Amino acid sequence: MESSFSTPGAPPPLITPPPVITPPPSSRPRRRRGWMIAALVLILLLGFSLLGNLSQFVSHTLSGGLSRSLKNSAAHESGPRLEEVVLEDNGSHYKIAVISVDGIITRRGADAGGHDMVEVIKAQLDRAREDNRVKAVILKVDSPGGEVMASDDISKAIAYFQADTKKPVICSMGSLAASGGYYISAPCRWIVANDLTITGSIGVIMHGYNFRGLMDKVGVAPMTYKSGKYKDMLSPDRSTNDIPPEEHAMVQALIDETFQKFKGVVRAGRAAAHEKNKAEGRALAANWEDSADGRVLSGTQALTLGFVDQVGDFDDAVDRTEKIARLTNANLIEYREHYDLSDFLSLFSQSGAASSVKIDLGLDIPKLRAGCMYFLWQTPEN
Repeated sequence: MESSFSTPGAPPPLITPPPVITPPPSSRPRRRRGWMIAALVLILLLGFSLLGNLSQFVSHTLSGGLSRSLKNSAAHESGPRLEEVVLEDNGSHYKIAVISVDGIITRRGADAGGHDMVEVIKAQLDRAREDNRVKAVILKVDSPGGEVMASDDISKAIAYFQADTKKPVICSMGSLAASGGYYISAPCRWIVANDLTITGSIGVIMHGYNFRGLMDKVGVAPMTYKSGKYKDMLSPDRSTNDIPPEEHAMVQALIDETFQKFKGVVRAGRAAAHEKNKAEGRALAANWEDSADGRVLSGTQALTLGFVDQVGDFDDAVDRTEKIARLTNANLIEYREHYDLSDFLSLFSQSGAASSVKIDLGLDIPKLRAGCMYFLWQTPEN
């Protein structure tokens, strides 16, 4: 039986296939150009850094000669990078280098380039040594002192610089040049202090705490295993009754030995200066050691005892430097550390080392490590 919908002899009806649904073309993600801009800025900064380093090299080569530049390039690469800055241009061919020592004298707290205070000061003295146009150095000291070893290293560097180059180092004391601040001043050819300068404080200090009484109150008992009787010397958790008298004598002997070294540096430095200054300078008073008991002195009192040669300010120190070095209106320059983008990037390339960011709050509080000796005058707390 045929269907009523079909016609005899007619072709079968065409079946229209369903429409093919084509997915819309995927829109290409919009290319972000932020990273391209950041990369371009980074390349430009690197380029400026390279140009700056190249210009410094060319300037140093032209002023000092190619052979000398090549000779000392390896030493400069390993140490702080310094650039010369003119503080006072008097149109002179000759220069006086000003080196500043501010704050706590320490080998800790390296700068962005990884160099501590001692390394920077030694590098500045090396630059003054290499430059034949530098005829003298002014050491500006504004410091309460600091670590024994750091102070001794700077003191020796100054003494060696004068003996090696025959260029005088004149000290200009600021508001504070006590203990280690005076220790590094003692080898100088001439010392100028303001009448209100706080100086002196010749002595050694070792600081520490004993927590045993507090530990006993809270029920904490230390467990110590040691190889020798004195292996836990200066330990903060021992009972004071357990510290034998001979241990106190040992520690005091270390203090006394370092103290004698301090007085020896003062005696030798002032004697050498007086031998060259003759009647123009000041010799140590016969009873100067009576005042080397840690007491602080004013600039006027220090002059009376022969610890300084002159009472005056920085301008007086400049005048005295020109007189000693036989100069007239010399240019004043200083060497400042040079930082570029590579120093900043190195903070992120340190592997396995902890990096920290320091915030300057305007306070310079010394952090004394227990068991370490210091040439330091501690200002009274309010």
